[in-house]
Amino acid sequence: MSYIGRFAPSPTGPLHAGSLVAALASWLDARAHRGRWLVRLEDVDTPRCPPGADAHILHQLDALGMTPDEPPWRQSQRGHAYAKALQGLLEHKDAYPCACTRKEIEAALAVAGWAHAAHAELVYPGTCRRGLGGRAPRAVRLRTCDGHGRDIVVDWQDRHAGPQQQNVTRAVGDFVLRRADGLWAYQLAVVVDDAAQGITDIVRGADLADNTPRQILLQRRLGLPAPRHLHVPLVLGQDGRKLSKQHGAAAIDVRTQDAALRALAQAATHLGLPVTVGARPSAGPTAVSDWLAQAVEAWRELHRPAEPPPAVTRA
Repeated sequence: MSYIGRFAPSPTGPLHAGSLVAALASWLDARAHRGRWLVRLEDVDTPRCPPGADAHILHQLDALGMTPDEPPWRQSQRGHAYAKALQGLLEHKDAYPCACTRKEIEAALAVAGWAHAAHAELVYPGTCRRGLGGRAPRAVRLRTCDGHGRDIVVDWQDRHAGPQQQNVTRAVGDFVLRRADGLWAYQLAVVVDDAAQGITDIVRGADLADNTPRQILLQRRLGLPAPRHLHVPLVLGQDGRKLSKQHGAAAIDVRTQDAALRALAQAATHLGLPVTVGARPSAGPTAVSDWLAQAVEAWRELHRPAEPPPAVTRA
């Protein structure tokens, strides 16, 4: 099977040091496997995506020597594919409409004695699984128990962290596929698009590792292949939190070749590549491409070739 990787940024702002680490890791892994590397602009949450942010990201990637092998996809143009997938899930009773508000979910969890950690997701208690009780539907959710009402536990392998396991029923609950505001949820969009683009390998930040069991379960329900996964360490801010645009992360400077090389070297250091990769290369028009070629060899030494992904089984 040919390797196809991808970098899928949300165009809510320019690339910063944290998102560059994810971009570089995915690009290096694709090139180390002599595979293809794609870019998908995850702009499904259109209200959060300012005009021009997508073009800015593509310009940054190009200046950093990471040009995708195909024209980028935009999730905002893929609604028909998400609707078709959702319809199939509804017909198989794998998904159902939900009328609950956030306050109602919090109240139901409190009655059931479920503790809710600060900043953590609300574990949906399955209130609407048996019907809406005459209320109007708001969102659509995936059923995370099996046909007998039992918990579903997903085991998966991370190429960096090793064997992983999550009881999706208990840790997440029935999660949203289409939001109350009518927008498509990230989980459905990413799974449908990964399959449509033939993605074999996902290399991304460790903050998204918790999404992986949900996506694997959704892939099984849709009869789609599950890619291999490699989650890389996050870049943290001075406050110890994930570096992000919401917390004022500065945009990567690519105005000059020297600035681009400094950004790449910093990302390589965070990824644990040898110090020699971060050394200043010879000046010249091919400096960035020469640096990247060296980094690919370093990545190949650091990460063994990925094993074939498991066969598809429907949950």
